Amino acid sequence: MPNALAAHAPHPGSSKLVITDKPLLRFITCGSVDDGKSTLIGRLLFDADLAPDDLIAALEIDSKKHGTQGEALDFALLVDGLAAEREQGITIDVAYRYFATEKRKFIVADTPGHEQYTRNMAVGASTADLAILLVDARKGILPQTRRHSVITSMFGVRHVVVAVNKMDLVSYSEEVFHKIEADFRDFAKNLRFTSIYVAPLVAKDGDNLVKKSAHMDWHKGPPLLGYLETVAIEDSTQIAPFRFPVQWVNRPNLDFRGFSGLISGGNIRPDDIIRILPAGRDTRVTRIVTYDGDLESGVSGQSVTLTLTEEIDISRGDLLCSPVSPAKVGDRLEAKILWLVRESLIPGKSYLLKIGTKITPAHILSVDAHIEIETGLADPLPSGAALNFNEMGEAKLALETAVACDPFSENRETGGFILIDRITNETVAVGMVRAIANSSGRATPALTDLSYASMEGVPVASHAESLAGHNRKMASFTLTTALLTTTLAYVFVKETTLALEIGLSQTLALSGLFYLHEKLWHAPAGQSDQPQKETIIDGGGL
Repeated sequence: MPNALAAHAPHPGSSKLVITDKPLLRFITCGSVDDGKSTLIGRLLFDADLAPDDLIAALEIDSKKHGTQGEALDFALLVDGLAAEREQGITIDVAYRYFATEKRKFIVADTPGHEQYTRNMAVGASTADLAILLVDARKGILPQTRRHSVITSMFGVRHVVVAVNKMDLVSYSEEVFHKIEADFRDFAKNLRFTSIYVAPLVAKDGDNLVKKSAHMDWHKGPPLLGYLETVAIEDSTQIAPFRFPVQWVNRPNLDFRGFSGLISGGNIRPDDIIRILPAGRDTRVTRIVTYDGDLESGVSGQSVTLTLTEEIDISRGDLLCSPVSPAKVGDRLEAKILWLVRESLIPGKSYLLKIGTKITPAHILSVDAHIEIETGLADPLPSGAALNFNEMGEAKLALETAVACDPFSENRETGGFILIDRITNETVAVGMVRAIANSSGRATPALTDLSYASMEGVPVASHAESLAGHNRKMASFTLTTALLTTTLAYVFVKETTLALEIGLSQTLALSGLFYLHEKLWHAPAGQSDQPQKETIIDGGGL
């Protein structure tokens, strides 16, 4: 969080940089295997004199033991800290580094390039403002390069730096560089990137990282660090509508009851009116409480505790928001999905969906499209299709309870979710809400219907199957009561024709009442004769 990075001002006479009140840039390094992501970050910190002396001393020792550059320093070891990473010479986990220059402060996430660890790359992309996409000048744009590009676009990253690395291995060829630039721009035309900056460099030698390269004087753009210091990143969260997912009900004693969480959008002041979702009730804020005392206002990115004027039943998972631009409430979601495990997605299987601080049972109704990594476009799929490991697609989900959320394009915090396997507790997918629908029928079968069979992947009974069972029971009941009614009528009226008419009338009446009952109360959304009343909010594409 931004406020977690604020540093105290140095003592008088100190030469340390003051990093408070500077714009923050979160960025990731991504791309295919061995394109030089970790080396780029390590060399950048070294050349900019941003690595502490003790780390440089440790790097000299580690380079002799684990290095891959002979007698030279292996700058990748500044970032790759796990024993397995150093033994194999690869990045496995996401490594975060914090540093600052005179113009800006940075959080960089060095993410793995192996397809096996795509889920870790997705974690880094989920909070990034900018992505540095490494490309090996010898190999050009690879499938994993395209996959990472599509994932960053899905996660709302709108600024990309294409770092064409290892230019020394192609004799610093301007022709090779421009060919890769043209290929990427042609591929990315279907992705929603606001800016694309393409830079040639040699990460291990520091060419074009902090200072312009003498070997590539034909490139007129700034070096990488210079671009990162000046690139304009729009921060729309503080001017967005107020959003506050309740994480914890703070009740230390009888005299205090507050609601703690992270402000995920907009700002708030005491006496502001807020809306509680999904309940839909409005109230006012009385105090904004922090450990250091009450605030006059709270803004996006701050963790605070809010107290309200009224005693209202609010619990973890509820969303406090602006009543002027409230979040949407629904039990049907249309979303983009990135499938993270080797077991294929199973439509109908019950998962846990976590969005913000809310957790609810959910299942995937259908996978409607597969997002092609070659183009970034959605390719329609036939009914019953699934997603496999590391595949992306568009899906419809049904939730057990209604949730308050936003399209991901409007708010990344309240529009992103994960799916959790209910048996293993493993995160199996990450998703971005595109549209929210409020159905007029039940979103999913009751919790008691979501048995362990459905958790294991056996779809729950469809509405048609359930209705067939009701029809059999009703037919048996109607015929039995009709026979009994006809018999009793004959006993009283002593006339066969009249007794049969009375029995038939009762049978028709019962059948009609049953039909109306099923039509009004048990028709699934989208399958009744009358159009369903739904509120659908579309959040756009990639």
